[in-house]
Amino acid sequence: MEIANLYQHVKNTLFNDVAPFWIKYGADNKNGGIYTCLDRNGNIYSTDKGVWMQGRTGYTYYNLINEYGYNSSWMEIADSCSKFLDEHCIDQQDGRMYFTVTAEGKPLRKRRYFFSECFYVLIKILQYKVKKDDEALFQARKYYDFLMSMYADPASDPYKITPKTIAETRETRALGGPMILLNITNVLIEIDSVNKEKYACIAKQLIKDIFTFRHEKTGLMLEGRLVDGSFYFDSATGRIVNPGHSIELSWFLADTAHLLGDRELLKQAEDIFIKAYNFGKDEEFGGILYFKDIEGKPVEAYEHDMKLWWVHTEAITATIKFYDYTGDEKYLSMFKEFYEYANKHFADPEFGEWYGYLRRDGRPTEPACKGHTYKGPFHLIRMLVESEKILKKYI
Repeated sequence: MEIANLYQHVKNTLFNDVAPFWIKYGADNKNGGIYTCLDRNGNIYSTDKGVWMQGRTGYTYYNLINEYGYNSSWMEIADSCSKFLDEHCIDQQDGRMYFTVTAEGKPLRKRRYFFSECFYVLIKILQYKVKKDDEALFQARKYYDFLMSMYADPASDPYKITPKTIAETRETRALGGPMILLNITNVLIEIDSVNKEKYACIAKQLIKDIFTFRHEKTGLMLEGRLVDGSFYFDSATGRIVNPGHSIELSWFLADTAHLLGDRELLKQAEDIFIKAYNFGKDEEFGGILYFKDIEGKPVEAYEHDMKLWWVHTEAITATIKFYDYTGDEKYLSMFKEFYEYANKHFADPEFGEWYGYLRRDGRPTEPACKGHTYKGPFHLIRMLVESEKILKKYI
């Protein structure tokens, strides 16, 4: 596909398929917020609500307004998710957020990680950007500082986050923490200009933390390490590489490099991307595998050889961003490769949106779904927005 045709396909998918899909089928007009557990046809199969999905959805639709102008349906769903979070999803005892709640907003579950709080910061900073809402800015700053305190000392009051393993035996750290915090920090650098220097300093420290997960010999990013910075390859969990995670991280780093004017960091981001792509690609069936062992040993996770929607949206996002940042035509070719693979296998031309999970050979799992606790209007729309913006520049 030529760039002009790619652009039209991306634009049509964004505005006429995916963005309206979630409002049509997921919006909870009774209780507020959004349902994301949708089957292939868009029917709700569970009314439990993921808290981080409320934040992701609100962020997504506020960002659509930020990029393309006011739209009443986008504003309505974003405002509804923001209000639902404020009224139902914060534990007033410790300030932490729940992971899942009922349709009405009654708490069901809290989890040890802080992703609900991460997406609360994102929805609030975009709410501020779109609506000039000073209270939203206050909440974004408050919860960002809250997050950084949690990240620095998760076991302290009031967080009391217990480690995943018994620390006396094996104390570990996960790549996901500094990675998502870097993405949030990049957004704050762009929007909250008053505190740009503060965020830039934090970003630099997070990058140092992130690179402690990089295996020097292979250049691959490990998902976990010991607290002292070393790896634990005697355990299967210590050898896990998530190529999609590394690819997503690569464009987070590229964005930081762009924001801070750091060309060396951009080169490092490219190297992380290329190594993750080469390691994770499925030579037999196409696409990118979910988990791999850095030493080629068996992987315990049963879904290790499946194809997930978000892995492929992040590959598409990364390639179009690296094309924009470097001008290297190889990234445009890779963008086309991933985009065409995803539209052949993930896209559902009959009922809209994308399937979440494919078997290794590219067939959807059955019964197929369009959303669940972990899949909603976020990765795919974010990719389409970034692709639309960049492709438009090169038509």
